[in-house]
Amino acid sequence: MNKADLVRELEKTLGSRQAAVQALDTVCDTIVREVVRGGKVAITGFGTFDRVERAPRTGRNPRTGDAVRISKTTSPRFRPGTAFKDYVRTPSTLPRTGTATGRAPAGSAATGTTKKAAGTRKAATTTSGTKKAATTKKAATTKKAAGTKKTAARKAAGS
Repeated sequence: MNKADLVRELEKTLGSRQAAVQALDTVCDTIVREVVRGGKVAITGFGTFDRVERAPRTGRNPRTGDAVRISKTTSPRFRPGTAFKDYVRTPSTLPRTGTATGRAPAGSAATGTTKKAAGTRKAATTTSGTKKAATTKKAATTKKAAGTKKTAARKAAGS
C-alpha cells in the first residue's frame, strides 16, 4: 500500500479526495516536525515515533578490513504499540469493522459496551448449563466403563 492507496481508503470515510489528501499530509507533516524537534509522537494502539541519537563508533571497511570512524548520527525510530504487534501476530483478532487501534470510531456511542456485557452474562449462564449436562453425561459414561471393567475382570478370573 502506498500513499495513493491510503488516500483512497481515507476518501471512503471523509467523503472527498481533497479532504483525504489534506488529512494524510497534515498527520505526516505533524509527526515529522515533532520528531525533528526531538519530541515523541505516541498514537495509542498504533505506536510511537521518536528520534534516536547514535554515538560515534568505529566500523570496518568490508573490502579492506581497515577501521573507519563513524560520526554521531540521529535517525527517526518507530516502535509499534502492543495492539499493533498482537494483530500482526494473530491476524484473526483484527476487528472486521471499526478501528484497529482499540478506540471507538468517531461519532459512535459508548453504549456498545453495556450491550456486550449483557450478552456475555447470558453466554456465561448458557455455558454453565451446558457444563452441568456434560458433567452428568461424563459421570454416566464413567460408571458404565467401570461396570464393563468389572465384568471383564470376572470373565478373565472365571476362565
